[in-house]
Parts: sequence; C-alpha cells; structure tokens
Amino acid sequence: MSAEIKLGLKENWKQFTLLVIVNAFVGGMIGLERTIIPQIAEAEFGLEAKTAILSFIVMFGITKAFTNYYTGMLANRFGRRNLLVVGWLLALPVPLFLIYAQNWNLIILANIFLGISQGLTWSSTVVMKIDLVGEKDRGFAMGLNEFAGYIALAVIAFATGWIASRYGLRPYPFYIGIGLGFFGLLLSLFFVKDTHQHVKLEATSSKIPLLKNVFWDTTWKHKNLGSITQAGLINNLNDGMVWGLFPLLLVSKGFDLHQTGIIVATYPAVWGLGQLSSGKLADKYCKKTLLFLGMFVQGVALLAMIAVNSFIWFIVLSALLGIGTAIVYPTFLAAIADYTHPEQRPKSIGIFRLWRDLGYAIGAILTGLIADRLGLLAPILVIGLLTVASSLIVKFRMSCAEQKAVPPNLKFQLSPCH
Repeated sequence: MSAEIKLGLKENWKQFTLLVIVNAFVGGMIGLERTIIPQIAEAEFGLEAKTAILSFIVMFGITKAFTNYYTGMLANRFGRRNLLVVGWLLALPVPLFLIYAQNWNLIILANIFLGISQGLTWSSTVVMKIDLVGEKDRGFAMGLNEFAGYIALAVIAFATGWIASRYGLRPYPFYIGIGLGFFGLLLSLFFVKDTHQHVKLEATSSKIPLLKNVFWDTTWKHKNLGSITQAGLINNLNDGMVWGLFPLLLVSKGFDLHQTGIIVATYPAVWGLGQLSSGKLADKYCKKTLLFLGMFVQGVALLAMIAVNSFIWFIVLSALLGIGTAIVYPTFLAAIADYTHPEQRPKSIGIFRLWRDLGYAIGAILTGLIADRLGLLAPILVIGLLTVASSLIVKFRMSCAEQKAVPPNLKFQLSPCH
C-alpha cells in the first residue's frame, strides 16, 4: 500500500485542491457573522455593554479552541476525514439559529455549534494538507489553505453587509450559510479521502526527535514552539478585538453598513490574498524573521488606528493589518511542523490551535472590559502594544530550524537568523 502513496503537492493535487475548496466553505461560515452580528446585538436585542455584545465571540473562541485540541488528539485514532464530516454536520444548524433566534442565548448557542464545527473542519483540513505535501511545500500548502478560508470569509462578510444594508439584518444574509453547510458536507462525505497512509510514509524517514511532553513543549518550554504559540494567541487576540469592536467603532464614527462592510472585509481579503505569496516565503526564508515582521506590522497598524477617522485611512490600515496577518498565519503552522515528528504533529498543531483560538475569547473579554470602562479606543491601544511585545518575544527567543536567507529588503531592519 505504501508503494502507491507519494508525498508532494504535485503528486496529490486533486485531493489537495478539493480540500482547498472545502476550506473555503469553512471560512465562509465565519464570514456570516463578521459584519452584522454586533449590529444585531444592539438593534434587535438592545445590548449596550460591550462585554455582553462580545460574548458570542468568547463562546466561539473557547469552543473552537478546545475542539482544536481534541481534534489533534483524535485525528490519528478516528481519522481526519471522519472528524471533518462530523464538523460539517454540526455546522448545518448554525444559519438556522441565526435566522430564527428570538433571544441572545440562541445566538450564543449558534456560536457554540460554530466553534465546535470550525475546530473539527479547519483543523482537519490543515492536518490533511500537511500530510499530503510533505516537507518541501509545507508553507505554500498552508498559504493556499488559509488563502481559501479567509478570502471566502471576506467575500461572505462583504456579501452579508451588502445584503443587510438593502434587505435588513435578518433573515436574508444568513441564507448563504445554508448553502455553504450543504455543499461542504457533500464534498467531505463523498469525495475527500483520509491521509493516514501519507503520515505513515513520512514517519519512516523523519529525523525530527519526539517531544518529551507535547503539551508543555508546544505551549512554552520548547523555545521555538513556545514562541510560535504565544504569537498565535496574540494574533487571534487582536483578531477577536477587530471582529467584535470594529463594526461598533466604525458605526460610532458615522460609517453606514455598506461602508462598514467594505472596511471589515478589507482586512480578511488582504489577509487571504497575501497568503498566496507569504506561504511560499515560509518555505524559502527564516520563519522567525517572517513571524517577527508580521506581528510587528499588525501592532503598528492597530496603534495607528487610534489616530484616524477617514474611510480611506481605515481601508489602508485594515489592509496593513491584513498584510501582517498574512505573513504570520501560514508560517505558524509550517513552523510548528518543522519541530514536530509526523506522529506527534496533529497533537502539537491541536495544542497550538487551542492556545491560538483561546486568543479570540481572551481578546473579546479584554476588549469588552476595557471598552465598557474607557471607551472604544482604549482596547486598540492595549492590544496593539501587546502585539508589538509578542513580536519582540519571537525576535529574542526563537531561532531558525536551519540557516535560511533573509530577504534583501529586510536586512536593514532585521538581524540574520541564528
């Protein structure tokens, strides 16, 4: 059987392409909420406290984070494809909850289902793509995976904002989610194949030592894995703030739903498109350099948002935030794979994604608490500074897996990898 199995993007392009399409549907499910749920909280349910409004992100982040962890643990036992199918089954009721919810608790319930679904589906597609391509094109594979997910997120975020501006906040924007769930399940159930044989093949030639304690090494003890994990947490911490706070901030500054939808969609659109090239950079250049640069750019973009008010400037800074995130997102997963044995990789990725997606919950709670006491701009200052600090941890604690060239245009500001 192993003689029939080959590693590589070219050798497995059909299954890889299918998984990219499936992940686009996965990302689209998050896009359903990106623009209009905070407005629904205020307009239909009369929520004013930012901690209450952002509670849906808290529940999404917690459930997705812990599902990531268990998906990593169970991937080898139950199969990646089976977990993917279960994830899509749990996604099916989400748009129905959002359409028919008569109280905020049902919105929270929808996000519990969405968080579990996202943990199963996104984690499964990530691990399966890494399994298929082997070591050579790992960064490029992750770039394509995240590109598909976040471009779909941006498109759906824009579409729901556009539909809501013309036909109301509910029910029409969420009809898109019914189609996403149906086609995602159909493709996963009948066309996706498991990749456990590819893992067995790679494990026979891997020279990466086994970790003594996968959880604690991935969390912090291993200097490289720990640096990657803290950056992932801070990345999603600031993304959780942007998700929940941006629509409210923009409306408070006088932007209508259509303008808000454009600004909100710009960030994940640039994030998604940028990963087509940034993923390949992770195969060529020092991952430490890319992670430092991406986190630093995010922090600067967030801090600059405090001083701007115009539509154009918010577009520019949202794009800059997207560029920073595009640099780090595929690099995170490719870097985790650099330091983990193929047999431990799903578990390590699950642990990384546990902490990364807890950033959604931490970011939403922190944002809500600060915003309720000090206003909408204060959380941007705090989380912008945390993001810059995270970039410095990467710079001074992490090292490269091997000597790789630093892009010439970065040498003037970044020291070579060591």
